[in-house]
Amino acid sequence: MEPAQVRALARKFALVNAANYSGKASDKAVLSRLLADRSELRPRARELLPLVKAVVEEVNGLPPEKQREALAAEFPETLVKEERKEKERTLPPLVNVRGRVVMRFAPGPSGPLHLGHTRAAILNDEYARAYGGDLVLRIEDTDPDRVLPESYDMIREDLDWLGVRCTSTVIQTDRFPRYYDAARRLLGMGAAYVCLCAPEDWRLLKQESRPCPHRDAPPGKNLELWDMMLDHAFPAEKASMVVKTDLSHPDPAIRDFVAMRVVDTPHPRTGTKYRVYPLMNFSVAVDDHELGLTHVLRGKDHQKNTWRQAYLFDYLKWPVPEYIHYGRISIEDAVLSKSEIERGVSSGEYSGWDDVRLGTVRALAKRGIRPEAIRRYWVEVGTKEVDIRFSWQNLYAHNRDLVDDGADRLFFVWDPTPLWILGAPPLEGRAPVHPAHPERGVRKTVVGDTVPRQALERLFGSGQELPKALQGQPVLVCKEDLAGLSPGARLRLKDLCNIELSAPFEARHIGNDLGILKEGAKIIHWAALDGVPAEVQLESGEWARGVAEKGAREAAGRLVQFERFGYVRLDRWEAALERLVGYFAHK
Repeated sequence: MEPAQVRALARKFALVNAANYSGKASDKAVLSRLLADRSELRPRARELLPLVKAVVEEVNGLPPEKQREALAAEFPETLVKEERKEKERTLPPLVNVRGRVVMRFAPGPSGPLHLGHTRAAILNDEYARAYGGDLVLRIEDTDPDRVLPESYDMIREDLDWLGVRCTSTVIQTDRFPRYYDAARRLLGMGAAYVCLCAPEDWRLLKQESRPCPHRDAPPGKNLELWDMMLDHAFPAEKASMVVKTDLSHPDPAIRDFVAMRVVDTPHPRTGTKYRVYPLMNFSVAVDDHELGLTHVLRGKDHQKNTWRQAYLFDYLKWPVPEYIHYGRISIEDAVLSKSEIERGVSSGEYSGWDDVRLGTVRALAKRGIRPEAIRRYWVEVGTKEVDIRFSWQNLYAHNRDLVDDGADRLFFVWDPTPLWILGAPPLEGRAPVHPAHPERGVRKTVVGDTVPRQALERLFGSGQELPKALQGQPVLVCKEDLAGLSPGARLRLKDLCNIELSAPFEARHIGNDLGILKEGAKIIHWAALDGVPAEVQLESGEWARGVAEKGAREAAGRLVQFERFGYVRLDRWEAALERLVGYFAHK
């Protein structure tokens, strides 16, 4: 992270901490929250402390009311959870509902669905359910250069996972005869023409509000040229069908637009059966009418398309659906470009369409994000026309609400180092499976005696410097938890005992009195040396490697909370490599 980004994040946590503690933030609490949120900063903890102290001093110098104003203005997402408890968000009602509501979700088959698609899919589904209407899945595959054959099935699978219920499915390459019929009608009534200009010449004329030489040809001539297009008389880009609009329109984008074009590329689904393809505005208008769409919900970046399509509805005397245009959304920190993803998957840069670095629905599912969390997020955002930036933290807050109750707690020690506890009675850790559910019982972990050296080498490799012989009871702790600590430092091993560091790899047992916490002792987690090797892939693609407590192996296939680390979907136990593999969801 850049220094400015670190400072901004520290300011966010300082303002939150100050709001929770009468206007006085704690630099230790802010640093702890910063390192918990951005694990990659943990090695820089000592370096970051002066920056955090400066930010906290700055925040604490503000009156409490100014702190709250700054929090609301700069980091409004921190207030969402409280607002959500006060009022359950619902979508605004549809206007002009007469009879059965019919809506549609219309993705292109260039890859599986990503997070951006889920907005339209879920909001259309919410309305269709609310009004007892229909939701049509329309796969818009009229650009053969942008079709990935397996996408047809992947889209359906992603919608099933999201819980989006489509009452019917339409594929545009099955509907070419209908587009041809509509094209012939427009040509016959003089509302469209066949243009033989070079594309760049036609665009220049349009920019200058001048008609091309073919615009005023009689309908009979245009129908003759249309039949020639269908009979393969023209190669690609040598002929197109253009819809007449208003050449004097102030926006050149609304002036005459191409509706049908000649395409030489074979289609992955229909091969060379068709060579005259509709462009989006034409096929969408025909389909919206013939499928009986009553309401169309889409982004405001389609506003100009709505104006273009209005000409078609007017020419053909079709009823116009109600249009709802919502604002644009910027989604950062995730790869969404399907072409970029496809290249990455093909080259091996990404492990697949569900690589955790991607913003695909499959990647979110792999990480343990629940479909209901995505649904709640988009319903909360709603259909407002204002442009917004996607908040991962708000999505994670929704997911946390859904998964926390069922997520068993476990210890996972990443980047571990051994520590022998001297002078202790036989140690057994007893931690609740879930602190809010005592009925689920406790996790018991026996520390045991000194582990043979070969066991240490199995965990750490033979190259790491380790003590040759130590008596006592060994545990594993995170290296970062010991960083900067000197002999005499006191720690609480969570749900086990208190220790005092005495030498490298060594600590003295000092009882089990929780009063040590009032003296400022830090709580850290631990694992026994008979724990299971575990690897967790972070959303950055990097891996956190270490040891999880023994019971984690039985949790494979479930989402758990690794204490002090975050929520993790434990994907599988790899017997051949003797390791547990999981994927990080969020804090």
